[in-house]
Amino acid sequence: MVDIEMLFLHIQDGCDIGSRPIDLHLKSFEKLGICVTQNHGNIKCNAERIKGEKIDLDFPSVGATENIILASVLAEGTTIITNAAREPEIIDLQNFLNRMGAKITGAGTDKVHIQGVKKLKEVSYNIMPDRIETGSFLCWGAATKGNVILENVNPSHITPIICKLEEADCKIEIDKNKIKLLAPKKLKAIDIKTMPYPGFPTDMQSVFASMLTTAKGTSIIIENIFENRFKFTQELNKMGSKITIEGKSAIIRGVRRLYGTKVNATDLRGGAALVLAGLIAKGETQVDNIEYILRGYESLDKKLKNLGAKIKIVNG
Repeated sequence: MVDIEMLFLHIQDGCDIGSRPIDLHLKSFEKLGICVTQNHGNIKCNAERIKGEKIDLDFPSVGATENIILASVLAEGTTIITNAAREPEIIDLQNFLNRMGAKITGAGTDKVHIQGVKKLKEVSYNIMPDRIETGSFLCWGAATKGNVILENVNPSHITPIICKLEEADCKIEIDKNKIKLLAPKKLKAIDIKTMPYPGFPTDMQSVFASMLTTAKGTSIIIENIFENRFKFTQELNKMGSKITIEGKSAIIRGVRRLYGTKVNATDLRGGAALVLAGLIAKGETQVDNIEYILRGYESLDKKLKNLGAKIKIVNG
């Protein structure tokens, strides 16, 4: 018997950015022959065997696509996922598992095939660059009128981000695994709509919103993925930004300057947005609840110091 414990359900203090139901995960497990029982908030999955099946996702969920792939690699027969998520991370997962002996094709498209195998082997594997970290550093450079060179990145993973930065008047040069950004004296206002990959990533809208607080004109960001992802704007407004929320839209009227103050990170990417605001604000900014931020950015203070930022992490 195979017992599967839903570890992701035990993660504490996750980002409160809206509803993130796991119904797609559980329905998919059941189609694979896994018995799912729920009792007072606890979920237990077990199966005598896992059998390949065709699974049609209602929404191209990254997590559900990944979980189905992981549950199917050692299953009996073939599993087909339609309306699968197309993010680069899915391709990277496929490449990693195939290196271990799995038989997966189609990652990066809306249809993924998994032919079950009997076992996997140990391997050494280098994971892909973090595309959201890449985009964040480009925005930090753009907001501070900087000249930034990022190495060991994959520009093809962040095409919508690069396009929007160019639309805001940044000059960008791409050379294989390197991106160079030269910011203008004044960014232009732009409009953004978040969409599943290959559209503009929801994880980048917070940082872009912060960057656009001092742009010339009015920017509009429409959030189509999570319904509660604008909490950070209340903190930005404490610093002098002019952001109005209307439904799933954030209307950002560019101001001349932000002012440093004490703010709270409301989630990972919202916290990154506040770091950006602190970099361009007059005076000192203190960002609390940084445990959110540090989950997603390794050695953030050291990397920003390398770019000339005056930043430090205060423990306690």
